[in-house]
Amino acid sequence: MPATDLPFSQSEYDRRLALVRRGMEAAGLDILYVTDPSNMAWLTGYDGWSFYVHQGVIVPGQGAPIWWGRGQDAQGARRTVYMDESHIHGYADALVQTTAAHPMQDLARHLTDLGGARARIGVEMDNYYYSAKAHAVLEEELPEATLVDATALVNWQRGVKSAEEIAFMRKAARISENVVQLALEMAEPGLPKNRLVATIQAAQVVGVGEDWGDYPAIVPLLPSGADAAAPHLTWNGAPLQRGEATFFEISGCYRRYHAPLCRTVHFGPPPDYLSRASDALCAGIEAGIAAAQPGARACDVANALHAELAKAGIERNARCGYPVGLSYPPDWGERTISLRDTDQSELKPGMTFHFMPGLWMDGWGLETTETILIRDSGPAETLCFMDRKLFVK
Repeated sequence: MPATDLPFSQSEYDRRLALVRRGMEAAGLDILYVTDPSNMAWLTGYDGWSFYVHQGVIVPGQGAPIWWGRGQDAQGARRTVYMDESHIHGYADALVQTTAAHPMQDLARHLTDLGGARARIGVEMDNYYYSAKAHAVLEEELPEATLVDATALVNWQRGVKSAEEIAFMRKAARISENVVQLALEMAEPGLPKNRLVATIQAAQVVGVGEDWGDYPAIVPLLPSGADAAAPHLTWNGAPLQRGEATFFEISGCYRRYHAPLCRTVHFGPPPDYLSRASDALCAGIEAGIAAAQPGARACDVANALHAELAKAGIERNARCGYPVGLSYPPDWGERTISLRDTDQSELKPGMTFHFMPGLWMDGWGLETTETILIRDSGPAETLCFMDRKLFVK
């Protein structure tokens, strides 16, 4: 029987499938094979830590999607997807991590049964979970089919969130607020970072009230001092130090939906350059939020931010945001629009972004960020509620 604890209504899954089929039609695809676990979950509800083996969702031209993966993970599919047993296909364990055969040989047989031997089949070529070997075997097994790069076809359909999705992101935002506030309160010179992270991760999983926390797609990031010049360092056992700034890049996660939130704390009086940079960054975020209106472009947000930073003599060339929502490791971004000065993508009501204008400079770093929702009119809404400033202890 299909799962009974689906996170979304059947009408919501039907809406998503219809969007993807329109994308397939525009790309001239007969079949789509989806390997990104975020896209798999978005289309079917599938939720399991099985993305280390070959798995995917097949979207034929008609009918319900088909979950395909390791035989023992088919039990997880039965517990989490909305499709019935006839749309769940598991392959033999003898195909797992062996050089004697490959799971794509089994997938090719299923695609052939669906009329895919000579079809145009979309695959997510630039995806963490679709290997070069997988593609080569699929090409060998389906010599008369045309494999088409359909990277991000599903991702683009996910951009405008439904009311059901936004409700989940608001729950994630409450967890984010709680976790960052707890980190700011607990952090003090001499506290080993691993102990602080243990508390952070516990709070992420406990959640808020009845809204339990899921594991985020990215682990807590909290570099200090000169290490904060690098945006993606995690933690070690070293103690926090007086005279240094530490930023917390963290997200709550509710049923795989994220609402990232970053803040920075400095122990002791901050240097003037850091205070001035924080003031400029906060002014830039305010300007960017004001520019993030329906009908505006992604570049308008970046340009508004950079204009404020320029007033303080700060040059920042990196993108300053990306769409967020449902995701699995190793990234909570959706890998479509970028908030940067060259992206002309139109902002639409229901889109959600991590507005992430971190400053990573020579010898220091500063992060103050917001998850924003594009409204029906006017400036974007911030999903989290927390003072936007450099915290000093």
